[in-house]
Amino acid sequence: MNSFPFLKPAAAALALGMVLAGCSLAPTYERPEMPVSDSFGQTGVTADTGDRTPAAALGWSEFFHDPRLHALIELALDNNRDLRIAADRVEEARAMYGVAQSDRLPTIGIGANAQHTRNPRDLRIGGPESDSVSRVYTAGIGLTAFEIDFFGRLKNLSESAFEQYLATEQAHATVHINLIAQVAEAYFRYRTARELKSLMLKTQGSRQETFDMVQARYDIGVASALDINQARSQLQAVKADLSAIDRQQSRAFNALELLVGTSVSDGLPEPATFGRDQLIASIPAGLPSDLLVRRPDIVAAEHNLKSRNADIGAARAAFFPNISITGLLGFASPQLGGLFGSGNRYWQYSPQLQTPIFGGGQRGTLDVAEARKDIAVSEYEKTIQQAFREVADALAGEATYSDELEALRELEQTRVEAVELARIRYETGVDSFLQVQTAEVDLYTTQQQFLQLGMESLLNRIELYKALGGGWHKTSVDAARLYDDGINKPSD
Repeated sequence: MNSFPFLKPAAAALALGMVLAGCSLAPTYERPEMPVSDSFGQTGVTADTGDRTPAAALGWSEFFHDPRLHALIELALDNNRDLRIAADRVEEARAMYGVAQSDRLPTIGIGANAQHTRNPRDLRIGGPESDSVSRVYTAGIGLTAFEIDFFGRLKNLSESAFEQYLATEQAHATVHINLIAQVAEAYFRYRTARELKSLMLKTQGSRQETFDMVQARYDIGVASALDINQARSQLQAVKADLSAIDRQQSRAFNALELLVGTSVSDGLPEPATFGRDQLIASIPAGLPSDLLVRRPDIVAAEHNLKSRNADIGAARAAFFPNISITGLLGFASPQLGGLFGSGNRYWQYSPQLQTPIFGGGQRGTLDVAEARKDIAVSEYEKTIQQAFREVADALAGEATYSDELEALRELEQTRVEAVELARIRYETGVDSFLQVQTAEVDLYTTQQQFLQLGMESLLNRIELYKALGGGWHKTSVDAARLYDDGINKPSD
Protein backbone atom coordinates (compact mmCIF):
# COMPACT_ATOMS: atom_id res chain seq x y z
CA MET A 1 0.00 0.00 0.00
CA ASN A 2 1.29 3.44 -0.85
CA SER A 3 2.03 5.32 2.37
CA PHE A 4 2.20 8.66 0.54
CA PRO A 5 -0.86 8.89 -1.71
CA PHE A 6 -0.03 12.43 -2.80
CA LEU A 7 2.97 11.12 -4.73
CA LYS A 8 0.79 9.67 -7.49
CA PRO A 9 -0.98 12.90 -8.49
CA ALA A 10 2.17 14.96 -7.93
CA ALA A 11 4.28 12.63 -10.04
CA ALA A 12 1.59 12.58 -12.72
CA ALA A 13 1.45 16.37 -12.76
CA LEU A 14 5.22 16.65 -12.98
CA ALA A 15 5.38 14.07 -15.77
CA LEU A 16 2.63 15.82 -17.70
CA GLY A 17 4.41 19.15 -17.23
CA MET A 18 7.67 17.72 -18.55
CA VAL A 19 5.89 16.36 -21.63
CA LEU A 20 4.02 19.57 -22.37
CA ALA A 21 7.09 21.68 -21.69
CA GLY A 22 8.18 20.80 -25.22
CA CYS A 23 5.42 23.09 -26.48
CA SER A 24 6.60 26.49 -27.71
CA LEU A 25 4.66 29.50 -28.93
CA ALA A 26 7.70 31.13 -30.54
CA PRO A 27 7.46 31.76 -34.31
CA THR A 28 9.33 29.29 -36.51
CA TYR A 29 12.72 30.85 -37.15
CA GLU A 30 13.68 31.56 -40.74
CA ARG A 31 16.94 33.24 -41.68
CA PRO A 32 16.26 36.49 -43.57
CA GLU A 33 17.35 36.71 -47.19
CA MET A 34 20.76 38.26 -47.81
CA PRO A 35 20.21 41.97 -48.53
CA VAL A 36 23.19 42.09 -50.94
CA SER A 37 24.05 40.76 -54.39
CA ASP A 38 25.78 37.45 -55.00
CA SER A 39 29.07 39.08 -56.00
CA PHE A 40 31.33 41.76 -54.57
CA GLY A 41 30.59 44.36 -57.22
CA GLN A 42 33.01 45.99 -59.64
CA THR A 43 36.12 45.16 -57.68
CA GLY A 44 38.24 43.93 -60.53
CA VAL A 45 39.04 40.81 -58.47
CA THR A 46 37.51 37.45 -59.23
CA ALA A 47 36.13 35.69 -56.15
CA ASP A 48 38.14 32.56 -55.45
CA THR A 49 35.93 29.60 -54.62
CA GLY A 50 38.60 26.94 -55.07
CA ASP A 51 40.17 24.62 -52.54
CA ARG A 52 42.64 27.13 -51.13
CA THR A 53 42.44 27.89 -47.41
CA PRO A 54 39.72 30.52 -46.82
CA ALA A 55 40.62 33.67 -44.94
CA ALA A 56 38.63 32.70 -41.86
CA ALA A 57 40.65 29.47 -41.54
CA LEU A 58 44.00 31.17 -42.15
CA GLY A 59 45.83 31.76 -38.89
CA TRP A 60 47.11 35.25 -38.15
CA SER A 61 50.65 33.94 -37.57
CA GLU A 62 50.58 32.66 -41.15
CA PHE A 63 49.09 35.86 -42.52
CA PHE A 64 51.70 38.12 -40.88
CA HIS A 65 55.35 37.27 -41.55
CA ASP A 66 57.02 39.73 -39.17
CA PRO A 67 58.48 38.08 -36.00
CA ARG A 68 58.27 41.32 -34.01
CA LEU A 69 54.62 41.79 -34.96
CA HIS A 70 53.93 38.20 -33.86
CA ALA A 71 55.39 39.00 -30.44
CA LEU A 72 53.36 42.22 -30.16
CA ILE A 73 50.12 40.43 -31.03
CA GLU A 74 50.85 37.76 -28.41
CA LEU A 75 51.38 40.49 -25.82
CA ALA A 76 48.14 42.19 -26.81
CA LEU A 77 46.13 38.97 -26.57
CA ASP A 78 47.47 38.51 -23.04
CA ASN A 79 47.19 42.08 -21.78
CA ASN A 80 44.67 44.14 -23.76
CA ARG A 81 41.87 45.35 -21.46
CA ASP A 82 39.14 45.46 -24.10
CA LEU A 83 39.73 41.77 -24.82
CA ARG A 84 39.58 40.98 -21.10
CA ILE A 85 36.28 42.82 -20.80
CA ALA A 86 34.87 40.90 -23.77
CA ALA A 87 35.94 37.60 -22.19
CA ASP A 88 34.33 38.57 -18.88
CA ARG A 89 31.11 39.42 -20.70
CA VAL A 90 31.07 35.91 -22.15
CA GLU A 91 31.28 34.50 -18.63
CA GLU A 92 28.51 36.86 -17.51
CA ALA A 93 26.27 35.70 -20.38
CA ARG A 94 27.07 32.07 -19.58
CA ALA A 95 25.99 32.63 -15.97
CA MET A 96 22.80 34.38 -17.07
CA TYR A 97 21.95 31.40 -19.26
CA GLY A 98 22.52 29.14 -16.27
CA VAL A 99 20.08 31.21 -14.23
CA ALA A 100 17.42 31.05 -16.96
CA GLN A 101 17.93 27.30 -17.40
CA SER A 102 17.63 26.66 -13.64
CA ASP A 103 14.15 28.22 -13.62
CA ARG A 104 12.94 25.21 -15.61
CA LEU A 105 13.85 22.81 -12.81
CA PRO A 106 12.12 22.39 -9.44
CA THR A 107 13.75 23.76 -6.30
CA ILE A 108 13.86 21.08 -3.62
CA GLY A 109 15.17 21.70 -0.11
CA ILE A 110 15.31 20.18 3.34
CA GLY A 111 13.87 22.17 6.21
CA ALA A 112 12.52 21.99 9.72
CA ASN A 113 10.03 24.18 11.53
CA ALA A 114 8.73 24.59 15.08
CA GLN A 115 5.61 26.50 16.03
CA HIS A 116 4.53 27.28 19.62
CA THR A 117 1.12 28.86 20.22
CA ARG A 118 -0.56 29.87 23.50
CA ASN A 119 -4.34 29.90 23.18
CA PRO A 120 -6.78 31.57 25.62
CA ARG A 121 -8.94 29.26 27.74
CA ASP A 122 -12.03 29.62 25.58
CA LEU A 123 -10.13 28.73 22.34
CA ARG A 124 -8.36 25.61 23.56
CA ILE A 125 -9.31 22.56 21.51
CA GLY A 126 -9.33 20.20 24.51
CA GLY A 127 -11.35 22.51 26.74
CA PRO A 128 -10.42 25.19 29.29
CA GLU A 129 -8.38 22.78 31.40
CA SER A 130 -6.18 21.52 28.56
CA ASP A 131 -2.62 22.67 27.97
CA SER A 132 -2.54 26.38 27.15
CA VAL A 133 0.45 26.02 24.78
CA SER A 134 0.24 23.94 21.60
CA ARG A 135 3.41 22.80 19.86
CA VAL A 136 3.91 21.58 16.29
CA TYR A 137 7.22 20.34 14.91
CA THR A 138 7.67 19.61 11.19
CA ALA A 139 10.63 18.40 9.16
CA GLY A 140 10.96 17.15 5.61
CA ILE A 141 11.67 17.78 1.96
CA GLY A 142 9.93 20.72 0.31
CA LEU A 143 9.17 21.61 -3.33
CA THR A 144 9.05 25.39 -3.78
CA ALA A 145 6.65 26.87 -6.36
CA PHE A 146 7.69 24.77 -9.36
CA GLU A 147 6.09 26.16 -12.52
CA ILE A 148 4.87 23.52 -14.96
CA ASP A 149 5.89 25.00 -18.30
CA PHE A 150 2.81 23.98 -20.32
CA PHE A 151 3.17 26.74 -22.91
CA GLY A 152 6.96 27.05 -23.11
CA ARG A 153 7.38 30.37 -21.32
CA LEU A 154 10.42 29.22 -19.34
CA LYS A 155 11.73 27.24 -22.30
CA ASN A 156 11.68 30.32 -24.51
CA LEU A 157 13.28 32.49 -21.83
CA SER A 158 16.03 29.89 -21.53
CA GLU A 159 16.36 29.77 -25.33
CA SER A 160 16.65 33.55 -25.44
CA ALA A 161 19.38 33.56 -22.79
CA PHE A 162 21.23 30.79 -24.62
CA GLU A 163 21.22 32.76 -27.89
CA GLN A 164 22.41 35.86 -26.06
CA TYR A 165 25.26 33.82 -24.63
CA LEU A 166 26.24 32.61 -28.11
CA ALA A 167 26.01 36.19 -29.42
CA THR A 168 28.35 37.34 -26.65
CA GLU A 169 30.82 34.61 -27.57
CA GLN A 170 30.83 35.87 -31.14
CA ALA A 171 31.25 39.44 -29.90
CA HIS A 172 34.35 38.25 -28.07
CA ALA A 173 35.63 36.77 -31.34
CA THR A 174 34.98 40.10 -33.08
CA VAL A 175 37.00 41.98 -30.44
CA HIS A 176 39.77 39.39 -30.84
CA ILE A 177 39.91 39.87 -34.61
CA ASN A 178 39.73 43.66 -34.38
CA LEU A 179 42.49 43.75 -31.77
CA ILE A 180 44.89 41.80 -33.98
CA ALA A 181 44.10 44.08 -36.91
CA GLN A 182 44.53 47.21 -34.77
CA VAL A 183 47.89 46.04 -33.43
CA ALA A 184 49.09 45.32 -36.97
CA GLU A 185 47.82 48.70 -38.18
CA ALA A 186 49.50 50.59 -35.33
CA TYR A 187 52.71 48.62 -35.91
CA PHE A 188 52.80 49.42 -39.62
CA ARG A 189 52.04 53.09 -38.97
CA TYR A 190 54.96 53.15 -36.57
CA ARG A 191 57.22 51.38 -39.09
CA THR A 192 56.12 53.83 -41.81
CA ALA A 193 56.96 56.79 -39.55
CA ARG A 194 60.43 55.33 -39.03
CA GLU A 195 60.88 54.85 -42.79
CA LEU A 196 59.76 58.42 -43.41
CA LYS A 197 62.24 59.68 -40.83
CA SER A 198 65.01 57.72 -42.55
CA LEU A 199 64.00 59.29 -45.86
CA MET A 200 64.00 62.76 -44.31
CA LEU A 201 67.44 62.27 -42.80
CA LYS A 202 68.80 61.23 -46.20
CA THR A 203 67.04 64.19 -47.81
CA GLN A 204 68.47 66.49 -45.17
CA GLY A 205 71.96 65.23 -45.97
CA SER A 206 71.41 65.68 -49.69
CA ARG A 207 70.06 69.20 -49.24
CA GLN A 208 72.93 70.06 -46.93
CA GLU A 209 75.31 69.07 -49.72
CA THR A 210 73.31 71.18 -52.16
CA PHE A 211 73.41 74.13 -49.78
CA ASP A 212 77.17 73.75 -49.33
CA MET A 213 77.60 73.69 -53.12
CA VAL A 214 75.52 76.84 -53.58
CA GLN A 215 77.35 78.52 -50.69
CA ALA A 216 80.68 77.79 -52.36
CA ARG A 217 79.43 79.19 -55.66
CA TYR A 218 78.06 82.21 -53.84
CA ASP A 219 81.39 82.80 -52.12
CA ILE A 220 83.18 83.02 -55.49
CA GLY A 221 80.46 85.21 -56.93
CA VAL A 222 78.90 82.66 -59.29
CA ALA A 223 75.63 82.09 -57.40
CA SER A 224 73.20 84.80 -56.38
CA ALA A 225 71.74 85.61 -52.97
CA LEU A 226 68.43 84.24 -54.27
CA ASP A 227 70.10 80.88 -54.92
CA ILE A 228 71.52 80.69 -51.40
CA ASN A 229 68.17 81.61 -49.85
CA GLN A 230 66.36 79.00 -51.92
CA ALA A 231 68.85 76.30 -50.88
CA ARG A 232 68.55 77.36 -47.23
CA SER A 233 64.72 77.28 -47.35
CA GLN A 234 64.80 73.72 -48.72
CA LEU A 235 67.11 72.64 -45.90
CA GLN A 236 64.93 74.28 -43.23
CA ALA A 237 61.79 72.71 -44.69
CA VAL A 238 63.11 69.17 -44.28
CA LYS A 239 64.26 69.98 -40.73
CA ALA A 240 60.68 71.02 -39.94
CA ASP A 241 59.45 67.77 -41.46
CA LEU A 242 61.81 65.85 -39.17
CA SER A 243 60.28 67.46 -36.09
CA ALA A 244 56.80 66.59 -37.33
CA ILE A 245 57.71 62.98 -38.07
CA ASP A 246 59.25 62.61 -34.59
CA ARG A 247 55.89 63.64 -33.15
CA GLN A 248 54.04 61.26 -35.47
CA GLN A 249 56.38 58.39 -34.59
CA SER A 250 55.88 58.97 -30.85
CA ARG A 251 52.11 58.99 -31.22
CA ALA A 252 52.17 55.81 -33.29
CA PHE A 253 54.28 54.09 -30.64
CA ASN A 254 51.93 55.27 -27.88
CA ALA A 255 48.94 53.90 -29.79
CA LEU A 256 50.73 50.58 -30.23
CA GLU A 257 51.61 50.36 -26.55
CA LEU A 258 48.02 51.11 -25.54
CA LEU A 259 46.74 48.26 -27.72
CA VAL A 260 49.40 45.87 -26.43
CA GLY A 261 48.32 46.70 -22.88
CA THR A 262 51.84 46.73 -21.44
CA SER A 263 55.17 48.37 -22.07
CA VAL A 264 56.93 47.35 -25.28
CA SER A 265 60.40 46.19 -24.31
CA ASP A 266 63.56 46.19 -26.42
CA GLY A 267 63.90 42.42 -26.15
CA LEU A 268 61.47 41.64 -28.96
CA PRO A 269 62.56 39.72 -32.08
CA GLU A 270 64.12 41.64 -34.94
CA PRO A 271 61.53 43.02 -37.38
CA ALA A 272 61.24 41.84 -40.95
CA THR A 273 62.16 44.10 -43.85
CA PHE A 274 59.44 46.68 -44.25
CA GLY A 275 57.24 45.99 -47.30
CA ARG A 276 54.38 43.96 -48.72
CA ASP A 277 56.30 40.72 -48.15
CA GLN A 278 55.40 41.09 -44.46
CA LEU A 279 51.92 39.84 -45.34
CA ILE A 280 50.60 36.84 -47.23
CA ALA A 281 50.59 37.45 -50.97
CA SER A 282 46.90 36.87 -51.71
CA ILE A 283 43.66 36.01 -49.93
CA PRO A 284 40.79 34.02 -51.51
CA ALA A 285 37.63 36.08 -51.18
CA GLY A 286 34.98 33.42 -51.85
CA LEU A 287 31.34 34.45 -52.16
CA PRO A 288 29.27 36.95 -50.15
CA SER A 289 27.16 34.13 -48.67
CA ASP A 290 30.32 32.72 -47.05
CA LEU A 291 30.42 35.76 -44.79
CA LEU A 292 27.38 34.42 -42.93
CA VAL A 293 29.58 31.81 -41.27
CA ARG A 294 32.97 33.56 -41.50
CA ARG A 295 32.20 36.83 -39.78
CA PRO A 296 31.51 36.57 -36.05
CA ASP A 297 29.65 39.89 -36.00
CA ILE A 298 27.13 38.49 -38.52
CA VAL A 299 26.82 35.26 -36.52
CA ALA A 300 26.28 37.33 -33.36
CA ALA A 301 23.58 39.40 -35.07
CA GLU A 302 21.77 36.21 -36.06
CA HIS A 303 21.97 34.87 -32.51
CA ASN A 304 20.46 38.14 -31.30
CA LEU A 305 17.67 37.70 -33.84
CA LYS A 306 16.99 34.16 -32.60
CA SER A 307 16.92 35.47 -29.04
CA ARG A 308 14.27 38.04 -29.95
CA ASN A 309 12.31 35.31 -31.72
CA ALA A 310 12.28 33.27 -28.50
CA ASP A 311 11.17 36.35 -26.52
CA ILE A 312 8.02 36.44 -28.64
CA GLY A 313 7.23 32.88 -27.56
CA ALA A 314 7.67 33.82 -23.90
CA ALA A 315 5.43 36.87 -24.35
CA ARG A 316 2.73 34.79 -26.04
CA ALA A 317 2.83 32.21 -23.23
CA ALA A 318 1.95 34.95 -20.74
CA PHE A 319 -1.59 35.01 -22.19
CA PHE A 320 -2.20 31.46 -20.95
CA PRO A 321 -2.67 30.02 -17.45
CA ASN A 322 0.31 29.67 -15.17
CA ILE A 323 0.35 26.48 -13.08
CA SER A 324 2.77 25.99 -10.19
CA ILE A 325 3.17 23.41 -7.43
CA THR A 326 4.31 23.78 -3.84
CA GLY A 327 4.63 20.66 -1.70
CA LEU A 328 6.10 19.19 1.47
CA LEU A 329 6.87 15.58 2.35
CA GLY A 330 8.06 14.75 5.87
CA PHE A 331 6.98 14.35 9.47
CA ALA A 332 4.89 16.39 11.93
CA SER A 333 4.48 15.90 15.66
CA PRO A 334 3.47 17.80 18.82
CA GLN A 335 6.53 16.31 20.50
CA LEU A 336 10.06 16.96 19.25
CA GLY A 337 11.33 13.67 20.58
CA GLY A 338 8.82 11.64 18.59
CA LEU A 339 8.95 13.71 15.44
CA PHE A 340 10.33 10.97 13.22
CA GLY A 341 8.03 8.24 14.49
CA SER A 342 6.35 5.98 11.95
CA GLY A 343 2.93 7.41 12.71
CA ASN A 344 3.92 11.03 12.17
CA ARG A 345 4.30 11.07 8.41
CA TYR A 346 3.05 14.28 6.84
CA TRP A 347 2.50 15.67 3.36
CA GLN A 348 1.16 18.85 1.84
CA TYR A 349 0.37 19.40 -1.83
CA SER A 350 -0.61 22.90 -3.06
CA PRO A 351 -1.18 23.36 -6.79
CA GLN A 352 -1.86 26.93 -7.93
CA LEU A 353 -3.52 28.10 -11.13
CA GLN A 354 -3.37 31.70 -12.31
CA THR A 355 -4.91 32.84 -15.55
CA PRO A 356 -5.08 36.37 -16.90
CA ILE A 357 -8.51 37.93 -17.29
CA PHE A 358 -7.54 41.33 -18.63
CA GLY A 359 -4.43 41.02 -20.82
CA GLY A 360 -3.49 44.66 -21.42
CA GLY A 361 -0.03 44.24 -19.93
CA GLN A 362 0.58 40.98 -21.77
CA ARG A 363 -0.46 42.58 -25.06
CA GLY A 364 2.03 45.39 -24.55
CA THR A 365 4.81 42.91 -23.69
CA LEU A 366 4.09 40.97 -26.88
CA ASP A 367 4.12 44.15 -28.96
CA VAL A 368 7.49 45.08 -27.48
CA ALA A 369 8.89 41.60 -28.24
CA GLU A 370 7.68 41.75 -31.84
CA ALA A 371 9.06 45.25 -32.33
CA ARG A 372 12.43 44.16 -30.95
CA LYS A 373 12.49 41.24 -33.36
CA ASP A 374 11.88 43.62 -36.27
CA ILE A 375 14.77 45.75 -35.01
CA ALA A 376 16.97 42.63 -34.78
CA VAL A 377 16.12 41.71 -38.39
CA SER A 378 17.17 45.17 -39.57
CA GLU A 379 20.34 45.02 -37.49
CA TYR A 380 21.18 41.61 -38.95
CA GLU A 381 20.66 42.85 -42.51
CA LYS A 382 22.65 46.02 -41.83
CA THR A 383 25.53 43.95 -40.43
CA ILE A 384 25.60 41.89 -43.64
CA GLN A 385 25.51 45.01 -45.80
CA GLN A 386 28.35 46.57 -43.80
CA ALA A 387 30.41 43.39 -44.12
CA PHE A 388 29.72 43.27 -47.86
CA ARG A 389 30.89 46.85 -48.30
CA GLU A 390 34.07 46.27 -46.24
CA VAL A 391 35.03 43.29 -48.38
CA ALA A 392 34.19 45.07 -51.63
CA ASP A 393 36.20 48.15 -50.63
CA ALA A 394 39.21 46.05 -49.65
CA LEU A 395 39.01 44.04 -52.88
CA ALA A 396 38.92 47.28 -54.84
CA GLY A 397 42.12 48.27 -53.06
CA GLU A 398 43.75 44.95 -53.88
CA ALA A 399 42.88 45.51 -57.52
CA THR A 400 44.48 48.96 -57.73
CA TYR A 401 47.25 49.44 -55.15
CA SER A 402 49.83 47.31 -56.99
CA ASP A 403 49.50 49.29 -60.21
CA GLU A 404 49.61 52.60 -58.34
CA LEU A 405 52.74 51.58 -56.42
CA GLU A 406 54.43 50.46 -59.61
CA ALA A 407 53.61 53.77 -61.28
CA LEU A 408 55.04 55.70 -58.30
CA ARG A 409 58.17 53.54 -58.35
CA GLU A 410 58.76 54.46 -62.01
CA LEU A 411 57.97 58.12 -61.27
CA GLU A 412 60.53 58.12 -58.46
CA GLN A 413 63.24 56.84 -60.80
CA THR A 414 62.34 59.50 -63.34
CA ARG A 415 62.60 62.24 -60.73
CA VAL A 416 65.95 60.94 -59.43
CA GLU A 417 67.27 61.39 -62.95
CA ALA A 418 65.64 64.83 -63.16
CA VAL A 419 67.48 65.97 -60.01
CA GLU A 420 70.84 64.82 -61.42
CA LEU A 421 70.22 66.61 -64.71
CA ALA A 422 69.05 69.79 -62.98
CA ARG A 423 72.21 69.89 -60.85
CA ILE A 424 74.44 69.40 -63.89
CA ARG A 425 72.65 72.17 -65.80
CA TYR A 426 72.90 74.47 -62.79
CA GLU A 427 76.61 73.80 -62.25
CA THR A 428 77.28 74.46 -65.93
CA GLY A 429 75.23 77.66 -65.84
CA VAL A 430 72.53 76.48 -68.23
CA ASP A 431 69.62 76.80 -65.74
CA SER A 432 68.96 78.65 -62.51
CA PHE A 433 68.85 77.03 -59.09
CA LEU A 434 65.05 77.13 -59.29
CA GLN A 435 65.17 74.06 -61.56
CA VAL A 436 67.22 72.16 -58.98
CA GLN A 437 64.86 73.22 -56.22
CA THR A 438 61.80 72.11 -58.18
CA ALA A 439 63.33 68.75 -59.09
CA GLU A 440 64.38 68.01 -55.48
CA VAL A 441 60.96 68.95 -54.09
CA ASP A 442 59.25 66.74 -56.66
CA LEU A 443 61.50 63.78 -55.80
CA TYR A 444 61.00 64.24 -52.05
CA THR A 445 57.22 64.44 -52.48
CA THR A 446 57.15 61.30 -54.63
CA GLN A 447 59.25 59.35 -52.14
CA GLN A 448 56.91 60.35 -49.31
CA GLN A 449 53.87 59.39 -51.37
CA PHE A 450 55.41 56.01 -52.13
CA LEU A 451 55.94 55.21 -48.45
CA GLN A 452 52.46 56.42 -47.51
CA LEU A 453 50.85 54.45 -50.32
CA GLY A 454 52.86 51.36 -49.35
CA MET A 455 51.48 51.64 -45.81
CA GLU A 456 47.95 52.07 -47.15
CA SER A 457 48.31 48.94 -49.27
CA LEU A 458 49.44 46.97 -46.20
CA LEU A 459 46.52 48.27 -44.15
CA ASN A 460 44.12 47.47 -46.99
CA ARG A 461 45.25 43.83 -47.06
CA ILE A 462 44.82 43.65 -43.28
CA GLU A 463 41.34 45.12 -43.69
CA LEU A 464 40.49 42.50 -46.31
CA TYR A 465 41.72 39.70 -44.04
CA LYS A 466 39.60 41.05 -41.18
CA ALA A 467 36.56 41.71 -43.39
CA LEU A 468 36.60 38.10 -44.61
CA GLY A 469 36.48 36.85 -41.02
CA GLY A 470 40.15 36.00 -40.52
CA GLY A 471 42.22 36.62 -37.44
CA TRP A 472 40.62 34.42 -34.78
CA HIS A 473 43.09 31.51 -34.88
CA LYS A 474 46.86 31.63 -34.65
CA THR A 475 47.36 28.84 -37.18
CA SER A 476 45.21 27.30 -39.89
CA VAL A 477 42.27 25.21 -38.72
CA ASP A 478 39.53 23.16 -40.31
CA ALA A 479 37.16 25.70 -41.83
CA ALA A 480 34.16 23.57 -40.89
CA ARG A 481 35.01 24.06 -37.21
CA LEU A 482 35.76 27.75 -37.44
CA TYR A 483 32.89 29.31 -35.62
CA ASP A 484 31.31 26.29 -34.01
CA ASP A 485 29.40 27.42 -30.96
CA GLY A 486 31.52 25.13 -28.86
CA ILE A 487 28.54 24.12 -26.76
CA ASN A 488 26.24 21.15 -27.00
CA LYS A 489 22.87 22.72 -26.53
CA PRO A 490 20.93 20.76 -23.89
CA SER A 491 18.00 18.82 -25.22
CA ASP A 492 14.56 19.98 -24.15
